[in-house]
Amino acid sequence: MIALGQFLDEDKALSCVHCGLCLSSCPTYLETGNENNSPRGRIYTMRAMQSGQLEVSAVPVRHMDLCLGCRACETACPSGVEYGMLLEQTRDHIEKHHGRGLVQWLLRRLVIEQVFPFPWRMRLALLPVRLVRVLGLGVLLPKFAKEMIELLPRRLANSSLPTERLAKHPPKGKVGFIEGCAMRVMFGDTNESSAELLNREGWDVLAPKGQGCCGALYAHSGQLAKARNCARRNIAAFDKQPLDAIIINAAGCGSTLVEYGELLKNDPVWAKRAETFSSKVKDLVSWLEGAGCVNSGSDTKVTYHDACHLAHAQGITAKPRALVKALAGDGFVELAEADLCCGSAGSYNLTEPEMANRLQQRKVKNIIDSGADIVVTTNPGCLLQIQSGLRKAGAHHIRTIHIADYMLEGGAGVD
Repeated sequence: MIALGQFLDEDKALSCVHCGLCLSSCPTYLETGNENNSPRGRIYTMRAMQSGQLEVSAVPVRHMDLCLGCRACETACPSGVEYGMLLEQTRDHIEKHHGRGLVQWLLRRLVIEQVFPFPWRMRLALLPVRLVRVLGLGVLLPKFAKEMIELLPRRLANSSLPTERLAKHPPKGKVGFIEGCAMRVMFGDTNESSAELLNREGWDVLAPKGQGCCGALYAHSGQLAKARNCARRNIAAFDKQPLDAIIINAAGCGSTLVEYGELLKNDPVWAKRAETFSSKVKDLVSWLEGAGCVNSGSDTKVTYHDACHLAHAQGITAKPRALVKALAGDGFVELAEADLCCGSAGSYNLTEPEMANRLQQRKVKNIIDSGADIVVTTNPGCLLQIQSGLRKAGAHHIRTIHIADYMLEGGAGVD
């Protein structure tokens, strides 16, 4: 239990025995070799800030900011350290006690918190980007603006899912569907593919209009009160429906949705409802049976990139590979460092572009070296980051695709 005046769960922090087995899995440690940029180094820093031995000042905050929050250290940790929770608690404390410079303030407080979680605001904000592309004005922009634009998809989605889509066969039951923010605006076709796959497998799909942002961007950036408000809104939208599961097709969102119980554990009104909600949340790949996933006999080479918040935060690695392999057959090739972060990490590629670019280049080199023609993944941020990196590297022939679109194109589902 966190004591009055403390921000960190000391018992959870003390579960780190500083063995160092996490070092080889930490992207920022691999890139910098700096112990302060490793999970155990950051936990030392967290505890020092809590004890008052270290002020919440620019240097320790910098090491916290540089963390991707990919949680690969949790997969590697033999002691079960809940690093993601410790990081969110620390960042929440930092945002309350540390002033940001103008550029970071604009990115965090305005763009990330006031635009991204609201689909209509995101569409409005992206209109100038579309205009720049149509008129060919990108050459006039500074480098950082060009790179931000390169991360965005070439076209935007035009609509949300209908409130209810009925199964194509006698229904097995009913599932809820989280439409997301970035998914709704940038990957509406993927949401359609996801709902279609569920319908083909016999599930009625409900997408209530009262849902909103999952709260991941808030939680990961240290705005836990706002993340809790998002959680309450989504719980209220879904928990009166008789649902077998609540499906999400974006790994970053899913990692927060399954932790609503933890996020609201100290709220006597919402704690039980949050636990019930989270127990029903399932990533799309873990819910689909994959009936009809049959290799087409194509000689196309396909690889799979593990989205951090599916592989590490949720521990799901085997099922998506099995679905991809069923379609790719002998064309499937494993990706070196498949579970190492690509540098997207929610909004990280905006707030920390230099490190994000280094990790993007590392990921793209591994993809090119694999010889793959197609890269499949499960998260919108990964899709945008990898697509952008492949374009920069001149590897335009390599296609990046969400697993739902890949399965639908491959004939997944019951006909």
